[in-house]
Amino acid sequence: QVQLVEFGGGLVQAGGSLRLSCVASGRTFSSYTMGWFRQAPGKEREFVAGIRWSGVGIYYGDSVKGRFTISRDNAKNTVYLQMNSLKPEDTAVYYCAADRYGSSPILQYEYDYWGQGTQVTVSS
Repeated sequence: QVQLVEFGGGLVQAGGSLRLSCVASGRTFSSYTMGWFRQAPGKEREFVAGIRWSGVGIYYGDSVKGRFTISRDNAKNTVYLQMNSLKPEDTAVYYCAADRYGSSPILQYEYDYWGQGTQVTVSS
């Protein structure tokens, strides 16, 4: 079992930056693919970014490419999401997720464990 806890959400003005962190429990974190998803009010949850266990395979959703950066520190059991040039449409609850097998990092149904989410609000 893996438990995920997200940190770093908050309120920021458009054009600003935030860094989200997700800390995982368990000794097998380094073997998991990790992902970030988000869900805005009235919308379906969508893929934001994913990173394979080695950190070599990295994937982004089209709406965040060039603005967001995912990274991980396996020694700290932590995955990060650096969000720059934030826009009001980035407002959502952001979720961290872990995938034991890493078959397809962009597909949310592949993920086995989820955090509770952290709210990000971008004001115009």
